[in-house]
Amino acid sequence: MLRRTAYGWLTAAALGLAVAGPAASADDVLSGTVSIESTSVALGVGVTWGDGVLTYNGQTYPFTINGLSVVDLGIASITAAGEVYGLTKLEDFEGNYVAGEAGAVVGGGGSVVHMENQNGVTIKLNTTQTGAKLTLAAEGVDIDLK
Repeated sequence: MLRRTAYGWLTAAALGLAVAGPAASADDVLSGTVSIESTSVALGVGVTWGDGVLTYNGQTYPFTINGLSVVDLGIASITAAGEVYGLTKLEDFEGNYVAGEAGAVVGGGGSVVHMENQNGVTIKLNTTQTGAKLTLAAEGVDIDLK
């Protein structure tokens, strides 16, 4: 009986660790969300300019974005949404974002782009239009609050 109880406790503890996983760092805590819409795609070059909205601390803040590249030609508009991590001050959202991980294909042909700026703010962006694959321009992506 003692053996079965000890085994049960060990199993429960192991399952608890597997579900909980490692402790999250401050950068892993969700700070806000973004949504981006772009209707200006320079076909042949592939660089997009767009407008977005950051939702942070219950407020919305419009911003502009420049430097995402759409891999598939012929796309006239694109919509993307994502999560923001590591944002502790609104002004840290602005800056030049470079690729952490980029171009992963998700179901339906969309993509996931992970990018981080000089302030340690990370955005995990997902395209919501089928067939659109976002990548970052070689020089990164500039985001400016309006």
